[in-house]
Amino acid sequence: MTTVGTTQTRQGLGSRLAALARIVELGPGRVDPKLLAESGQLLLRAGDRLKLSPDHTVVALAGGTGSGKSTLFNSVSGLELSPTGVRRPTTARTHACVWGLDGAGPLLDWLQIQWRHRFARASALDKGESQLHGLILLDLPDHDSIRALTDTEADRLIQIADLVVWVLDPQKYADASTHRRYVTELAGHDAVTIFVLNQVDRLDPEELAECVADLEDLLRREGVEKPVIVTTSAITGKGVDALRAVLAETVAGRRAAVQRLEADLDRLTLRLAKIMPADGTPAASAAIDDARRIGLTDALCDAVGVPAVGEAMENVYGVRSMEWVGWPYTRWAAKLRPDPLNSLRLGDLRDEIRGLTGGSVSAQPAEVDNAVQALADGLTSGMHEAWRNGIRDAARSRSAQLPQVLSEELSEVAPRLDRVPGWWRLLLIWQYLLVLLFVAGLAWFGTALAYGVFGAGQLPAGLAVFGEAASLPWVGLMALSVLGLGLLTAVASRNFVALGAGSERDRLEREMRRRVGGVAGSMVIEPVERELARYNEFYSAMRSVQG
Repeated sequence: MTTVGTTQTRQGLGSRLAALARIVELGPGRVDPKLLAESGQLLLRAGDRLKLSPDHTVVALAGGTGSGKSTLFNSVSGLELSPTGVRRPTTARTHACVWGLDGAGPLLDWLQIQWRHRFARASALDKGESQLHGLILLDLPDHDSIRALTDTEADRLIQIADLVVWVLDPQKYADASTHRRYVTELAGHDAVTIFVLNQVDRLDPEELAECVADLEDLLRREGVEKPVIVTTSAITGKGVDALRAVLAETVAGRRAAVQRLEADLDRLTLRLAKIMPADGTPAASAAIDDARRIGLTDALCDAVGVPAVGEAMENVYGVRSMEWVGWPYTRWAAKLRPDPLNSLRLGDLRDEIRGLTGGSVSAQPAEVDNAVQALADGLTSGMHEAWRNGIRDAARSRSAQLPQVLSEELSEVAPRLDRVPGWWRLLLIWQYLLVLLFVAGLAWFGTALAYGVFGAGQLPAGLAVFGEAASLPWVGLMALSVLGLGLLTAVASRNFVALGAGSERDRLEREMRRRVGGVAGSMVIEPVERELARYNEFYSAMRSVQG
């Protein structure tokens, strides 16, 4: 049963560590670098520890100067392994006692325990010691000694031991050097932390009960929800068997290493969770919806002036058509009046279109920036400030080049003023043909009037038909018909021109919007979607690492 439970725990821890690795990969620029560094260190430590002997449990005896830690270490091991005495600090280097040396070598190397300070207990030969098989008991240097200013060995091993046993004495059990530096920082590690109140032989029963209650209350205030407190006297041996029993239970479970890593991971997760979205906030979609795409395109089109360019093109299209499809007599008469372009104020618009043709269109940078900012703001509701800034930075990552690229794209589709539709040319020929017919009809009418009515003379025999007075009504009717046909053609052509101008404007604006949408997609939307995908992966990894 124990083996199955351990395997399941390891699998759960493995998936959480994999999620943490993903967080470390996705976090730069969004997560505090110090926190990412700690996460990376935990991953390395977890990888190393899980590869080493799962049959051994590393238990570190930690404590301050004078707590009796080394004496307790010797009492538990049953050997005089760690030096004790009046001189302080007595333990300069970590000593290790191993119950069951097989397979412990690589683990001791990883712990950096010197060979001369390693001791083995042949548990099979020692009565009552088999229950501790797999225990690696460490006697750490005093963490509050003068040497601690230069030697961080105690700090290092406290951070990586599977189980930490804090050895406290009745005089200094509330010492700040222990509680502030270690106990508070390791809050949440209840399953892998034991507190030993040593030297209880100096206390009477009432004083002992008072110390234990005070210590328990202090630990609870520091975040240790269920403190395990064992009272011992290393000198008299009182309580040592109880401590051995607690250690034996931990060793038998073979889960302390995993529990320690889980506790470290839980504490780290609480700090990482500060950049998570507020509770109840749904995860952002990695794809920008059509409504926001259209909104961005509309805003960029306004910034570039697509509607104004389309209107200018439509107006100039209509005015220029008068040179080709209008009734010639009307055009000739119009030349005697002021230029309609001036009265319509289209001259500047025509210059603008010429500018487009020459590639000199310019988008308004401020309006472009506002459009991009509006998109980012709409996508980041409920996100942590770090991720909101990330989305904004992604949206504006190419904002400096965006106006120029928009201008270049639209210049390629700008209308050409010298482009004349083919039907305009055919209509012009038709109009001038009608002009010729009308002029010919007037000449015929005049000839018939002069020679047939007023008798101005005698026409040659081949032209006599043009001088007959009887032809006057028919010639007049023909001339009026030609004139009417010309006017009717002019009116109809204007209607066709108006339809053509509107159609041309629609075509131009569609093409310009398509170009603007393409630029927006490649320069704004794609970077934002990559950042959203990164955010969602981080969000998913955080949920996985939280278990």
